[in-house]
Amino acid sequence: MYRVKEIIEPDFGCEGLPDGQEPCCEVLLKNTDSGELMTVKIPDAELYQKNITAGCMVTYLGGRIEKA
Repeated sequence: MYRVKEIIEPDFGCEGLPDGQEPCCEVLLKNTDSGELMTVKIPDAELYQKNITAGCMVTYLGGRIEKA
């Protein structure tokens, strides 16, 4: 189980998002058992769809994030 510590949205500046790329956020996760921190990239749309925000408890396995 992980707690979402921070969600960092990308800043593409004036260049904008490169063609064909889906905007991804860096999500800082803290393992609730070990305290270990890790950063993963998750599509921004997926975070909105699953209503995952800073402070949420989530599972992360095999590259998939789910709200707990």
